[in-house]
Amino acid sequence: MSALADPLKKVVGGSTATVMAEQLGLHTVGDLLHHYPRRYAERGELTRLADLPLDEHVTVVARVADARLLKFNRGRGQRLEVTLTDGSGRLQLVFFGRGAFAHEKQLLPGRRGMFAGKVSVFNRKLQLAHPEYKLLDEEDGRETVERFAGELLPLYPACRQLNSWKIEQAVGTVLDSLEAIDWAGLVDPLPGTLRRSRELLPLPEALAGIHRPRTRADIHAARARLKWDEAFVLQVALARRRLADEQLPATPRVARPDGLLAAFDARLPFTLTEGQQRVSREIHDDLARSHPMHRLLQGEVGSGKTMVALRAMLTVVDAGGQAAMLAPTEVLAQQHHRSIVEMMGDLAEGGMLGGSELGTKVVLLTGSMGAAARRQALLDLATGEAGVVIGTHALIEDKVRFHDLGLVVVDEQHRFGVEQRDALRSKGSRPPHLLVMTATPIPRTVAMTVFGDLETSVLDQLPAGRAPIATHVVPAADKPHFLARAWERVREEALAGHQAYVVCPRIGDEEPAAGERKGRKAAEPEEVADGAAAEPEGPDGEERRPPLAVVDVAGQLGGILSGLRVAVLHGRMPPDEKDDVMRRFAAGEIDVLVATTVIEVGVNVPNATVMVIMDADRFGVSQLHQLRGRVGRGSAAGLCLLVTEAPEASPARARLAAVAATLDGFELSRIDLEQRREGDVLGQAQSGVRSSLRMLTVIEDEEVIAEARREATAVVAADPTLESLPGLRTALDALLDAEREEYLDKG
Repeated sequence: MSALADPLKKVVGGSTATVMAEQLGLHTVGDLLHHYPRRYAERGELTRLADLPLDEHVTVVARVADARLLKFNRGRGQRLEVTLTDGSGRLQLVFFGRGAFAHEKQLLPGRRGMFAGKVSVFNRKLQLAHPEYKLLDEEDGRETVERFAGELLPLYPACRQLNSWKIEQAVGTVLDSLEAIDWAGLVDPLPGTLRRSRELLPLPEALAGIHRPRTRADIHAARARLKWDEAFVLQVALARRRLADEQLPATPRVARPDGLLAAFDARLPFTLTEGQQRVSREIHDDLARSHPMHRLLQGEVGSGKTMVALRAMLTVVDAGGQAAMLAPTEVLAQQHHRSIVEMMGDLAEGGMLGGSELGTKVVLLTGSMGAAARRQALLDLATGEAGVVIGTHALIEDKVRFHDLGLVVVDEQHRFGVEQRDALRSKGSRPPHLLVMTATPIPRTVAMTVFGDLETSVLDQLPAGRAPIATHVVPAADKPHFLARAWERVREEALAGHQAYVVCPRIGDEEPAAGERKGRKAAEPEEVADGAAAEPEGPDGEERRPPLAVVDVAGQLGGILSGLRVAVLHGRMPPDEKDDVMRRFAAGEIDVLVATTVIEVGVNVPNATVMVIMDADRFGVSQLHQLRGRVGRGSAAGLCLLVTEAPEASPARARLAAVAATLDGFELSRIDLEQRREGDVLGQAQSGVRSSLRMLTVIEDEEVIAEARREATAVVAADPTLESLPGLRTALDALLDAEREEYLDKG
């Protein structure tokens, strides 16, 4: 067993090791050494006592004038008060608890020393509470003092039971023990040629530099090395996954020249964009190969991803297979089914009276379907009568059988866990091809890190004739007349023959707001605003009011927008009722639809031109971008109004201003990643990857990730089993615990 694999209790003691394991997830020596400091503090500039700044960290050089050990709480407590002087002023030190007596033995009157801490006031006197100090001999000069003042102090992620300085002590004990045996048993994950060519530190120097830096340069060099470790090991895992996928057998699927896809293309009333043609070629090339396609299709809102995915599905049907599209909500599944049937016309009526001879059946399968319709859909899938199926989680159930599943399309993949995707993929007799779609633009670094085992296609071109969307922030608290004008604009659009959405963060009073769900059933996934909705407090720490609700806002709009046809839509409505509302809205029978984020993706009503998002500051940047993509889908210009009560100088208003300033979803995704916790963006299904990234930040370290991907691909191509790189194999085993292996295998 290597030294880094040793249990912590062998080095730091049982009680400390227990707290580290239970509270911080640290079990081995290696775990502790990879528990890096959050930041580093300096003790502070040398300061005269006459010039002490309040609430700042300082270092002073002074003599002890007097020291008094006082009792309190009927003798059960003790406090040491020490007075310092440097000739310019006086300062009080205070120590509480059992350690006070030990400090009294050190801080004798007349002793000179260096004292560091944060200046505070108590009883109108300046003081340092529990300061760090080092006593000086008379021969110690200014160099010693300045070195003490400038020393870098690591501050660690800690817990209530174990503070930062105790973690620092434990790390010091571990480092001393490893240095005493010259780092025996330490395996380096980086190949020596790679480390030397990149001029990276040896691993022992990097670990010492991150925990015991002498200068800021030491920290920079250590971080550069440790970032490479994380990026490279993860990219090797993904490269091996890609290589393994290439070895799997799959049935090639090639469209017939005079088949279903050709007939569909001939009927299109528009020309595909250059981007759609390019991405379609990439996908069709993958489908023609004898190993499974694993491709991520991402693109801007309204860039035509569904059309590209449909052409891929028709290619598979042309080749005798079946295609399944997995959607996260019933509303979206129904919308996809309706739009695909409309686009295909009689090509979607294969085997039916009036259907095309080249056609196939397109069926819908959801959990709320009636028994008869469900039985027929299951029969059509099992016999192969249905070439295309669109469904929700109901597709994953054991009783669902396919005749020959050739392609799985996962829409809005971040809504699904790896188990759900894998359950659908396992229904093919041979591994089916996989197309993962997302309308949330993903920064290149996240794509390389989270979806590194997928090839990536990007659609960044909107179809011709698509109108621009103007976005404005409506500060309802500062300027209530702006909100009144927003409702006037809704009325103007409705009178001009157009329609509007009004989006709210929650359904109604019976539903707890995000962050208030303890002990109560959470809302459906599509009902939860992403991002700031979870903030329970306002900018000044006051408790925020509950988010605005669909039922309340719809009731108010009955008066404000009297004469207009207003309806509501949310995930708790019965499926038939939801479908009926969407049908009537699409048909123009509803002027204003008040909804939750159930309309966030996939809903396509070209006549809708305005969207008002209430409590917009409670939504994340990317989600706001998704929502506004529901308007401006026709020839008329779109308008999105972000209503907020957030103060003008708040971070929430800065988020909204960023959304209003650009329609570039990829730029907004970078802003989103910069402003939010990285784990939120990576998503729950990627928790294993998230927990492995302690030093690497995917938005800042794009160059490291890209270079690591190139190096990892070359290493795995030359040595797939990593026989010549035992250190890398060991690091890979540590990364691929059960959770992460499941993610990488099933992703």
